[in-house]
Amino acid sequence: MFIDIPSFTNEINPDVMPENEPADDSQNSQEEAGDNLEQYGELMLPKMVSDIHVITVIGQIEGHLVMPSQNKATKYEHVIPQLVAVEQSPDIKGLMVILNTVGGDVEAGLAIAEIIASMTKPTVSLVLGGGHSIGVPIAVAADRSFISSTATMTIHPIRLTGMVVGVQQSFDYLEKMQDRVVNFITEHSHISAREFKRLMMTTGELARDVGTVVVGKGAVECGLIDEVGGLDAAMAYLRSRINEAGKDEDGHDKEAEQRDLEHHTRKRNFQRRR
Repeated sequence: MFIDIPSFTNEINPDVMPENEPADDSQNSQEEAGDNLEQYGELMLPKMVSDIHVITVIGQIEGHLVMPSQNKATKYEHVIPQLVAVEQSPDIKGLMVILNTVGGDVEAGLAIAEIIASMTKPTVSLVLGGGHSIGVPIAVAADRSFISSTATMTIHPIRLTGMVVGVQQSFDYLEKMQDRVVNFITEHSHISAREFKRLMMTTGELARDVGTVVVGKGAVECGLIDEVGGLDAAMAYLRSRINEAGKDEDGHDKEAEQRDLEHHTRKRNFQRRR
């Protein structure tokens, strides 16, 4: 005996079954609150549209090898596309890079720093907690760099992990790589190559390494960082640069003039059609 079972369809949208229809707003809100609690430790996050994009460089800067799961890491393959998108987006007027990193892969860090330095939009960096090792080039790559009064930066020679062949070519390669880092830092900051190398080769300050730790104001005094300040100072500088970029040589607002021009063009076209 065959029983005719009626088919359940949605008359408005036949492709959607009743049990698979979109959830109501209250259910979506509960799911969003749960996701926020798991990811950020908060039930509600402020929702706003900003013309400033923020990128964080935290933990260890991951290179071509994947870090262990227990390590917090910044993946260069995630950061670089964001930087390209910021440069191309007409809605984003400025970039803020916040650092709290122990360093990491030299070439990955330099790649991020090079892109930041070559951006046409206003950029600012803020070192909070620490901007160590290869985090230094990323910090100085922005148009202006800030460091909090308690943040630290470790300057030390680069090192290799894994197998190293004990030949002269290996040491020559290390020296060339070190020169790449030093040259980039000195070109994008106020510290001289001689002073930077002196800090890099200092002995007796680090227990198990060669180098120097500079704290807050010390990073500014040696010319590595531009200014001691926090989020307020960094945001104020970036906002001023955005406002300057939005004006022409006579001080007129280019965006406002463009909006007025488009408005008058639409008005003329409407009058012609009439």
